[in-house]
Amino acid sequence: MRYLRQFLWIIGFTLVGEVLHAVLPLPVPAAVWGLVLLFIALESGKLKLSSVQDCGQFMLGLMPVLFIAPSVGLMDSWSMLASVWPAVLAIIVLSTVVVFAVSGVVTQTLMDFASARENAGQPMVGQAEEVSDE
Repeated sequence: MRYLRQFLWIIGFTLVGEVLHAVLPLPVPAAVWGLVLLFIALESGKLKLSSVQDCGQFMLGLMPVLFIAPSVGLMDSWSMLASVWPAVLAIIVLSTVVVFAVSGVVTQTLMDFASARENAGQPMVGQAEEVSDE
């Protein structure tokens, strides 16, 4: 019953994402809307992590199975890809390197920002300010 309740929470956020995608004229996929809403609910404390954690871990464990169908599709389309595979491979490698570099720069910038705020004595986002009784 616990897994069903957790799964329904996740499906609920996915459904709201689908509605937002249909209603709002923005080029944002429905799955992204759902994930952003779930993230906001978790970060704001409106939804506790324990309300979705077990089912989320289970679904993450199933994720490799989802790559089987695309892999079979690639093998089935090999006759079309055979002539362009060097270009496709170069694009994959280049885009992976770019994503690694951008992720590293963004992460380092955020860590530097957090460190600077911490050294200045300002509370971090999501961190409660300490109230003294003086």
